[in-house]
Amino acid sequence: MSDPHRVVPETGIVADRTSLVWVDGPDAVSFLEGLLSQGIGAMRPGAGARSLLLAPNGKLRALLWVLRDEDRIGLLCDAGVLDAVLGDLRRFKIRVEVEISAETERVWEVWGPAAAAVTDHDGSDVLRVGESGLVAPYPLQRSPLPRFVVIGAKPQAPVMSPAMVEMVRIEHGEAVVGIDLDDKVIPQEAIDTATAVDFTKGCYLGQELVARIDSRGHVNRRLMGFVFAGSEEPPAGSDIVHEDRVVGRLTSVTRSEQVGGAIGLGMLRTEVGAERAITAEGIRGRASELPIRS
Repeated sequence: MSDPHRVVPETGIVADRTSLVWVDGPDAVSFLEGLLSQGIGAMRPGAGARSLLLAPNGKLRALLWVLRDEDRIGLLCDAGVLDAVLGDLRRFKIRVEVEISAETERVWEVWGPAAAAVTDHDGSDVLRVGESGLVAPYPLQRSPLPRFVVIGAKPQAPVMSPAMVEMVRIEHGEAVVGIDLDDKVIPQEAIDTATAVDFTKGCYLGQELVARIDSRGHVNRRLMGFVFAGSEEPPAGSDIVHEDRVVGRLTSVTRSEQVGGAIGLGMLRTEVGAERAITAEGIRGRASELPIRS
């Protein structure tokens, strides 16, 4: 297999892709315990953990990374769902002492093998204060490629172009809510819930569907990668076809230096496994596990 770090030619900065919501106050932990899938109360100060914000019916609203600061809790999310996260939290703020606000400092991401050094972080799993500001690990959902987040001054590394960001995120299977994942997605279709859900905690918003799918152990589709042959690039939104039957939809597509052609992300029926032949708009390709390897 190819080196999963090789797709990043240099460690670079990603700007304006991620937002941060802070929840402060004496009831912050108990308030978020009732809304998020992660066990917030069990997290030690300084730690980070993946979590989900769900609708009452259990469908996905946001993928989150929780930062347990000493006296407040931060929620990293895709910038495109910031208003949805703020709205959902404020909607359920009933008779609790919490303040909910969006971070006003710029949120930077640093991707690549040297990300820890660039951010002045020791690479551990905890929140730290570095020369640039607040620094924390921000792991990719499906890849070991290092990623850190910095809140404050711009880190000393080159800014990655939007095209490079798109290439790297698709190669590494980093789905974006609002692009690859919509409000019809069941969490188990999109993410490994073993790292994002505390199945031992009490009730939280949308828990019933997540627990039912976990006990049943089956979803009908899941997020997958696609690799296309030749020089053509099918458009996002194309149907994915296998053996003359529509089995999925392409949600993101770009060209990959690693693969030497077009790659994409999308939802695919679970009976169509990796390496199976597919087409999109008549362009031949194959399904791929994530991250996508050449």
